[in-house]
Amino acid sequence: MAHHELTTPLTEQQIRQLRINDTVTLQGTLFGIRDATQIAMFDHGRTTRFDLRGHAVIHTAPNVKKVGTSAEHPSGYAPICIGTTTSDRMERFTRPLLQREGVRIVIGKGGLREASLAAFRELGGVYLAIVGGTAALETTWIEQIEEVDLDDLNPESLWKFRIRDFGPLLVAMDSHGASLYDTVRHDVEARRARVLAGLGVRTT
Repeated sequence: MAHHELTTPLTEQQIRQLRINDTVTLQGTLFGIRDATQIAMFDHGRTTRFDLRGHAVIHTAPNVKKVGTSAEHPSGYAPICIGTTTSDRMERFTRPLLQREGVRIVIGKGGLREASLAAFRELGGVYLAIVGGTAALETTWIEQIEEVDLDDLNPESLWKFRIRDFGPLLVAMDSHGASLYDTVRHDVEARRARVLAGLGVRTT
């Protein structure tokens, strides 16, 4: 296990150095994205003016406040509470995010499935996990909402955040085919089998 301080955008080589159980703290830019954003982009053919190549995205629909445009709030939005949503329902968008948009890191909670793990392995990406219920803390890691695109989808717009010391986050799925979710599931299944065997319960 190792800790990595990384500044976006990132190369495939940097991503390939990450392994499950490592931790990561991010600096620089982070993009907020959610279901409606990706449906618009990948199902309805909409494009973004943002260059996502080498960047990280976080599954979120942030609570923000509309304010006047200023040096402090160049997007016209101030962050109120920017938490993370469950990733599983966005499983089908992992590959196009990496393949078409060049994303390297997906941040969320609850994990993703086999198709995403395959995409991470083939294309060079990772999944970083956030513990649920930490939205207030996450918000302190966001210095500014710099820009917003696809804003007719608000709050599921495409958000460009400037971040500082975002983390530490846990590498839960890496680019080498390893997944903490698989490890935990296999561990649980093995323990269940031992308990049932101890009780004399036949499972086959």
